[in-house]
Amino acid sequence: MEKSIFLALDFPTWQETKDFLNFHELYGVPVKVGMELFYREGPKVIESLKANNHPIFLDLKLHDIPTTVMRAMRNLSSLGVDIVNVHALGGSEMIKRAKEGLSGGQFDTKLIAVTVLTSMDTETLNVELMIPGNTEDVAVHFADFAKRNGADGVVCSVHESMQIKEKCGMDFLTVTPGIRLEDSSRDDQKRIASPSYAVENGADFLVIGRSVTKAKHPREAYERALKECGVK
Repeated sequence: MEKSIFLALDFPTWQETKDFLNFHELYGVPVKVGMELFYREGPKVIESLKANNHPIFLDLKLHDIPTTVMRAMRNLSSLGVDIVNVHALGGSEMIKRAKEGLSGGQFDTKLIAVTVLTSMDTETLNVELMIPGNTEDVAVHFADFAKRNGADGVVCSVHESMQIKEKCGMDFLTVTPGIRLEDSSRDDQKRIASPSYAVENGADFLVIGRSVTKAKHPREAYERALKECGVK
């Protein structure tokens, strides 16, 4: 896949999602389908998006015992999405088994591991989760063992992307959420960045949501994001 910006489809139903994409003429743009939409609509939402030529990042963040995750990935592999993910916190064996579940299918679905959620900061890691270190060091550590156990890349903050590239190699994918246009609100994200900053710091794929979906003119906002980071 070429570098691109995935539009987060954070809508509760397929009807609302379809109406938004069609009304704003966002035909064939790369999209991220998360838990809210997938758990409501199931695989049919993926089938509908694929029928309309949308590259898809299926953002389910699987996190369970290794065998359960492997079996879930075996089922998800038939959907033909471009990217699917797990939580790195599930550990090395879980990541290895997730990759096993994806392998052998007819599609080249990339497996990525979530490092540290962009809604978290160092205090959350240290105090609530009792994980020592700062967010950058923890994210790089998670990325390193994710790669060693078969992951194709990670979800990380823009601010850790270059460090992860330096540790894991330039071919190791970095998918960066928390992307905001300059005039957008932070909402519930703590570690955010502009599209141009993300690309300058080594991000391969960007995820943008409310800066586009809540914009007065969503198509213009999406095109502005593409222009800012030089993605055609």
